[in-house]
Amino acid sequence: MKKLLAASMCALLSMGLLLSCNEKAEKKVNLIYSVNAVPGDAHYDAMMKFKEVVEAESKGNITVETYHSGSLFKQDQEVAAVKSGKADIVYLSASWLTDGSPWIGMFTAGYVFKSYDDMTKILNGEIGKEVFGRVVKEQGIRPLASYYLGTRQVNLREDKPVRTPADLKGVNLRMPNSEAWVTLGKAMGANPTPLAFSELYMALQTGTVDGQENPLPTDRSAKFYEVTKSISLTNHLVDSVWPCINEAKWQSLSDHQKEIIMKGIEAGRQTCDEKNLKTEAEIIDFFKGQGLKVYEADTKAFAESVLPAYLNNKNITGKWDMDLYNKVQAALK
Repeated sequence: MKKLLAASMCALLSMGLLLSCNEKAEKKVNLIYSVNAVPGDAHYDAMMKFKEVVEAESKGNITVETYHSGSLFKQDQEVAAVKSGKADIVYLSASWLTDGSPWIGMFTAGYVFKSYDDMTKILNGEIGKEVFGRVVKEQGIRPLASYYLGTRQVNLREDKPVRTPADLKGVNLRMPNSEAWVTLGKAMGANPTPLAFSELYMALQTGTVDGQENPLPTDRSAKFYEVTKSISLTNHLVDSVWPCINEAKWQSLSDHQKEIIMKGIEAGRQTCDEKNLKTEAEIIDFFKGQGLKVYEADTKAFAESVLPAYLNNKNITGKWDMDLYNKVQAALK
């Protein structure tokens, strides 16, 4: 009888410990998700899809507090925000992570990827896992996936074709405010002018900058066609953004909650990538209908100028992990 009582007490104690562990593991979580994307943009849609999936799958155990259009943090504040935990999830890209991980600048160089398939194969594959893991160790930020931003093109206030880098001489081309972006602008032949995305529409309208470069879906959702007259298809960067979570926040989650987060991230990726690919296939006619002239650039001339501008500059490649760069190039052959 005593043995039976003891066994029952052990079982109850074990069950209590299990319930206690599960209760702790499944504590309620609120995620602050801050982006500069505007409503109508694929990345805004991806954030909202993430919220929908995560809250449904967790049955409300995880709530997602969303902020868009840079209303909580401007683009150049997002790295600090997610590192400090003031934001839990933000969109970052390789260019915004180069200060803490200089080697990642290799993914900001023009013409490293030639297509969407190249980009997603690398960054959402085994090499991407290696890249993201290094960022976690070096910066306390965990990239969760790579979303397609689009292929970047040159968009000017004036009706001016950009065929080769020589056509960008003297052009004040807005670039995001980081060293990696400024380097790209110079390699393309322009005068790079750092400026926050949230200030760009007004800068184009007033002539503070001569032009900007972004993927075509972004040009439409941000309505840059209202304040510009031409687009040149340079295809200079197959760009992506990475939903990144504060590492301490990630480690505070249970394994089950992490699975739900990743399910939401993948749903967001599919939403984003499918919309941007579809938009790029259809959007040229839209811009022409808005009165913009659309020109084909000599992408071979750009590639032959831009990529060597990186590879022949030891001040740049000295910061890269050339073994990783060569691994990427080998995987793309």
